[in-house]
Amino acid sequence: MNQAIVRVENVKKTYQSGDTLVTALDTSTETFNKGELTLIMGPSGSGKTTLLSLIGCVIYPTSGDVFLKNTQVNKLSENELAQIRLNTIGFVFQQFNLIEPLTALENVMQPLLLQGLNNKNAKNKAIVALEKVNLSDRKNNLPKKLSGGQKQRVAIARALVTNPEIILCDEPTASLDAKSGALIMEELKQLAHQNRAVIIVTHDLRLRKFADRIIYVEEGKISNTISNEEDYK
Repeated sequence: MNQAIVRVENVKKTYQSGDTLVTALDTSTETFNKGELTLIMGPSGSGKTTLLSLIGCVIYPTSGDVFLKNTQVNKLSENELAQIRLNTIGFVFQQFNLIEPLTALENVMQPLLLQGLNNKNAKNKAIVALEKVNLSDRKNNLPKKLSGGQKQRVAIARALVTNPEIILCDEPTASLDAKSGALIMEELKQLAHQNRAVIIVTHDLRLRKFADRIIYVEEGKISNTISNEEDYK
């Protein structure tokens, strides 16, 4: 049985834009489980990235609560949230967010160095992480010498190197061709089935076949059904 790891309860996120109050995510409740690859789908501006940011302890909700392994994280300080992000959550970004002057290996080492590991141990763990994504032969390459698919694999290795329980991905296939995107999704699905919660934000309906579960976010509201597929094209 899959184990619940993150729960958002009646969360709402609003922003002030001039004189207007903008609702990025309306009152929502949802649970995310280990052992599942969950897609959060929705058109641009629907609120799906806001939901991912709440799950990832990047932002606080305006109202409602976020629980991570039964800890009410929206009551924690910024420093405490930073420790959760470093030790429990791996992030894979749409634009990879690799550090350009650093090699693939050095990029993957960074979270471990932040955790306080010495250089030797961080290097050894990073090498293993790159081997897992079949990139050990590119470990000394700078990002500018890597293809889009290879950069995404480095980003995944960096997200995995701390052995996080949660992996959050924001449009991980947006910069990839269909073949590379399918390979990345297969890898992420395998990771989910290794008792991790993998949560992916996307507007690409073609990724539905890889999901164990799908939730849709439209106009700031969560639903289990899609209203109009044309909005996703």
